[in-house]
Amino acid sequence: MREATEIRIVFMGTPEFSVPSLRALVGMQHIDARPIRVVGVFTQPDRPAGRGQKLTAPPVKTAALEAGIRVFQPERLRQPDALAQLIDLKPDLIVVVAYAQILPKTVLELPRYGCLNVHASLLPQYRGASPIQAAILDGLADTGVSVMKMDEGLDTGPVLSQVPVPIDPRDTCATLTTKLSAAGAGLLASTLPGWIAGTTLAKPQDDSQATITRLIKKEHGIIDWTLTAVRIEHQVRAMYPWPTAFTHYEGGPLKVLKASVMSGAPEYSGDPGSLLVVEQAPVVGTGSGLLILEVVQPAGRRPMPASDWLRGAPHVEGTVLGTPEIASKY
Repeated sequence: MREATEIRIVFMGTPEFSVPSLRALVGMQHIDARPIRVVGVFTQPDRPAGRGQKLTAPPVKTAALEAGIRVFQPERLRQPDALAQLIDLKPDLIVVVAYAQILPKTVLELPRYGCLNVHASLLPQYRGASPIQAAILDGLADTGVSVMKMDEGLDTGPVLSQVPVPIDPRDTCATLTTKLSAAGAGLLASTLPGWIAGTTLAKPQDDSQATITRLIKKEHGIIDWTLTAVRIEHQVRAMYPWPTAFTHYEGGPLKVLKASVMSGAPEYSGDPGSLLVVEQAPVVGTGSGLLILEVVQPAGRRPMPASDWLRGAPHVEGTVLGTPEIASKY
């Protein structure tokens, strides 16, 4: 009996978010009785990281090498050499998970089963680079993951499948990323058999319902104390672990790593950014409501409970935390 034709898959991804999806593909082994094989992984080049700026491999590269898969790290996928390497792999399917590069039309049209993307939102909501942070910033009760067939637009392709993921009120970008990463890997594995068999259909997105997110930059961590305490608490969670929410105290940055809204507090009418002490805890007045600082990191020091920071700075009450030029709204 003739052996079923192998399905050749190329995976493209870079951060830790991508790793569970890669491992899910490696672990599948067969789709519809046909053997599958990840024949190559494309990821970003090694970059300097950490205080020592040591050249560090992206997480996907490490996972691929552990699985014995060839790794390619072109600076740009559009480069002739990179395209030639990809074509030589003869992919039947390309799976993209947070690769951080735009795929040219020549790549999108290359594989028989197209290019599929695992995106961390319920499309068409939150297209773009920062869907996880945006969902937390907007105070959503849930978000989700979509598997879509890629086209030349920004997350505009038709959707094959979706799964909702609840957002816990204390979720940070870090914890929610872990949840969505696992959900995306599971959704990818459950979607591929139907897609390969032709029984799963791709549904066009409703562009009128689309929202777009921007790439997060360091200035997006700047706290604007004229906003509400609720909004700032969302910002603290959305910006952790990078770039973190921060303000200025005594001329230096003060990172706010964890905070909560004071419930049942009387209406605050003082200056936004004013530091108060309530039950031996530092509290900040905002444009509406009071924000309890729980974990902070002063300049040049390690993260610490905000109550410890308060004991080391006993004259903070009445100080107005600095608000540098406010970054553009999201």
